[in-house]
Amino acid sequence: MGYPDQRFDVNLSILFTELPLLERPAAAAAAGFTAVELWWPWIETPTPPQAELDALKKALDDAGTQLVGLNFYAGQLPGPDRGALSVPGEESDRFRANIEVAADFAASVGCTALNALYGNRVEGADPQVQDALALENLVLAARAADRVGAILLVETLNKPESPLYPLVSAPAAIEVVDKVNAATGLGNAKFLLDLYHLSMNGEDLSQVIKAYAARTGHVQIADNPGRGAPGTGTLPLERLLDELKDAGYAGWVGLEYKPGDRPSAEAFDWLPVSARAAR
Repeated sequence: MGYPDQRFDVNLSILFTELPLLERPAAAAAAGFTAVELWWPWIETPTPPQAELDALKKALDDAGTQLVGLNFYAGQLPGPDRGALSVPGEESDRFRANIEVAADFAASVGCTALNALYGNRVEGADPQVQDALALENLVLAARAADRVGAILLVETLNKPESPLYPLVSAPAAIEVVDKVNAATGLGNAKFLLDLYHLSMNGEDLSQVIKAYAARTGHVQIADNPGRGAPGTGTLPLERLLDELKDAGYAGWVGLEYKPGDRPSAEAFDWLPVSARAAR
């Protein structure tokens, strides 16, 4: 057990960001990783030119890296936004325009997990209206994901850093997962269990793992405080990942942490090189 027994992937939207997007897969491969994940890389547009999608596919292929997780369009992220699908008007329209684009790109690179960030509460908008819009859009996203053999992920964020995001507990995200699955009958909506966000919310992580491991489609980690690499804070991440494995979780663990003041390539010294390649 322990870290060498896990299936890790590197989030290229928070690590290796000192490099242009198309150079990051090769940098992750040079550090010993063969699996990566991404937030939607084109924050300005839900529908980038096909040439840009093709260039990213080529960069992933050339590096020998497998994309195992991709966010749908989520607005300005990093930035003030936390998704678009529950935001009435233009942002919801942009999310919808992105659904098939993201699903088709995922299919082209063999990515089988698509993350749909819920979006912030909007001043002046009725929360019930936002939630109804969210369910509508999540149903469309779940069907598109299913079309390409992928799961749809719903993520809990943390209230201190995302005060306007409504899903700031594990049960809140699970409730949305259940609603989507009930509406589609597909069963492909799953929980994205991020140990950093849940710890920032003060949740009992072992209890969350026990309760929801079976409904978890993807895991992400960072230490707390600081959102740095494992070992820079006080979270017992190695033990928690063992608990997830014991509870039956056999999926990917995304490294979604900040490298600190050093180059990203030096932010993996907690993990033996032999344990970095996907198994």
